[in-house]
Amino acid sequence: MDNLLKSLLMSDGISGYEENAGKIMTEALSKVCIDVKTDSFGNVIAKGGKIGAKKKIQIAAHLDEIGMVVKHITRKGFIYFIKIGGISDTILPGKTVNIINRKGKHIVGIIGTKPPHLMSAEEAQKPIKYENMFIDIGLSSKEEVLKKVEIGDQIIFEPSAGVLNGDFYYGKAADNRISCYAMVKVMEEIAKKNIEAEIFACATAQEEVGLKGGKTSSFKIDPDFALVIDTTIAGDIPAIEEKVSGLKLGQGVAITIIEASGRGTIVPQKIRNLILSVARENKIPHQVDIIEGGMTDAAVIYTNRQGILTGILSIPTRYIHAPASVFNIKDVEAAVALSAKTIEKVVKEL
Repeated sequence: MDNLLKSLLMSDGISGYEENAGKIMTEALSKVCIDVKTDSFGNVIAKGGKIGAKKKIQIAAHLDEIGMVVKHITRKGFIYFIKIGGISDTILPGKTVNIINRKGKHIVGIIGTKPPHLMSAEEAQKPIKYENMFIDIGLSSKEEVLKKVEIGDQIIFEPSAGVLNGDFYYGKAADNRISCYAMVKVMEEIAKKNIEAEIFACATAQEEVGLKGGKTSSFKIDPDFALVIDTTIAGDIPAIEEKVSGLKLGQGVAITIIEASGRGTIVPQKIRNLILSVARENKIPHQVDIIEGGMTDAAVIYTNRQGILTGILSIPTRYIHAPASVFNIKDVEAAVALSAKTIEKVVKEL
């Protein structure tokens, strides 16, 4: 596994706490871009292409991950939390987490619940809510815990990253760090070419809690065209019918046309036709994605200001919003290739 990809997957950075992941992106983008800065909102923004050119292109990949935050510490040293981003309560019991304190130290904990053996018949019939879960870090008093953990500290799932088998990789925070990785690789490709546009690579903050960084960064840049790179739900597992999602790992990058049944982005026809033609002309493996639920930064970018022409490329991923996800590195590579070629064509034709 590429070192940059692994570092991004292992890094901490829930919504509003993206600093450490942002440092990794800043270092990576600084090698192929100029003027890499973190703005007041937490977006990492780098410039590439022809600086000062009339046309402006924005690439956006959100930097934040889902997670939790410390809310309350009991007298006996157990930690209650709130969720940040969309997390199903069903996946939480028994999971290993890391609490990142203000000194940057990782404190290991286990999410605990009332044992099923001691539940009443009525309790056993109901799903356990996260409000009734707690984190055990192996200390016996609030005073001991407060020496290591404070209210407001971020909590991430146990960091993981590696090769599952062949081209199948796994890792924490694949949504959306694999797209951040892809964006760096796109900027590497752009640096090799003479593109008559200023290209802004934006690792956006707080996407998981309201698409916030996409809104602020695109307002600041005011691009002629924006390309959002994100993950999407792969349907090639037993729990999903093909009519719900026909996307498969290893079959190419997904060209998203509609998200959230139209409540999110409806990609303009000329943009979706352009991206599809680029994929076909360059024989880049691709799939087409229609999403009934969920949306990306594109939803706030394309409605910003007077409206911004925006496209979406999504990397099919299994088990999004879980402690670890599975993806195919070939799909990431296809996302890089199609992004770079799309930007070239946009600059020439739009």
